[in-house]
Amino acid sequence: MRVMRRSMNRRRAFGRIAAGMAAALGLGLSLSPPALAEYPQKPIEFIIPFGAGGGADIEGRLLAKEMGKHLGVNVVPVNKPGAGGAVTYTYVKNAAPDGYTVAWASTSILTTTNIGNVPFKHDALDHLGRVEWQPMPFAVKGDSRWSTFDDFVDDCRANPGALKVANSGTGSATHLAAIAIAKAAGCEIVHLPVGIKRRNASVLSGEADAMVAPLTGAVRLSQAKKIRLLAVPSRERNAVIPDVPTTAELGYAAELDLFRSLSVPKGTPGAIKATLADAMVEAAQSDAFMKLAKEKGFTVEPMVGDGFDALLAAEDDKIVGIMKDAGLYQSKTN
Repeated sequence: MRVMRRSMNRRRAFGRIAAGMAAALGLGLSLSPPALAEYPQKPIEFIIPFGAGGGADIEGRLLAKEMGKHLGVNVVPVNKPGAGGAVTYTYVKNAAPDGYTVAWASTSILTTTNIGNVPFKHDALDHLGRVEWQPMPFAVKGDSRWSTFDDFVDDCRANPGALKVANSGTGSATHLAAIAIAKAAGCEIVHLPVGIKRRNASVLSGEADAMVAPLTGAVRLSQAKKIRLLAVPSRERNAVIPDVPTTAELGYAAELDLFRSLSVPKGTPGAIKATLADAMVEAAQSDAFMKLAKEKGFTVEPMVGDGFDALLAAEDDKIVGIMKDAGLYQSKTN
C-alpha cells in the first residue's frame, strides 16, 4: 500500500510540474490524454476566402498540398467566398481552436474588419505568419493612349472625375491602393467596385479606363500585351515585371502591397500553432510553390512571430488611415 501511494504521489507531482512548465511556456496545453495525442491526427480544413480559379485559390491549393506532405495528413482546401473575406474569417473565428481549421488569409483580414463587414478586429484570430507578398499594379488596356503613369495623371488632372478605375470591391485592397495612388497623384477618379471576376474584363471592354489588381491577377494579360502595367505602389520593383516603375520612383508617395498569410481560431495551443507555422514555411519554400511564385510574380518571404505581428499592426494602421480619409472606415456598421 505504501509503495502504491508513493507511486501515485510521484505521478501527481510530475503532473503538477509538467502543467507548470506548459503554462510558463504559454503553450496552453492540457495534460488530458486527447491533448497528448500526436498532432495532427486527421485532415485539416484550409479555408479560402475567395472563389475557385482565381489567384488566391490557385496559390492556396498548392500551399495546402505542400503542407499536407509535411504534416502527413490531407490539408483540404474549402472555398468560402463572400463579403470580402468576412464569410471565411467568421467561420474560422467560430471554429474549435484545435488546429483543424486554418484560414488562407491576406490583406483582406485587415480590410474586411476595418470597413465593418464583421463585428470584430483582426486580433480576434491568431495569426501564424506571412507566406508571400506581391505588388498591386496600376494597369490600362494594352492599346490605350497612356504609355506611362505620368500620361494618365496628366489626363486625369486635366479632366477631374472623368476617368474610371476598376477594383475588386469597395474597401478591398485594390480599392484602397487605387485611393492611395490617386491621392498621391492629386488626381480625382471614379472608383468602380466591379468585383474580382469583372475587374480585368472591365478594362478590356472599355467600361473602365484603368484598374488596380494583384500581380497574380494581371500578369498573364500583361505578358499577352492585352493590358499595360504603368506603375506599382511598392517599395521596390518586381523581378517578373522589372520594367514597371514604382510610384515612389515617379514621385508619388503611395505604398500598399498585398500579403497572404495563415490564421487560426483564437486560443489554438502554442505547440499546434508552431507545428502549422513550420509546415507553412516548408510548403512556401517547396520547389513547386517557388516555381509558381516565379511564374506569377509574388515574393515568397515567410514571416512568423513578433515580426509578423508588427507587420500586421503597421499595415492595419495604414489601412485605417486610408479608409478614414476616404470615409470608408467601419462604413458598413454605421
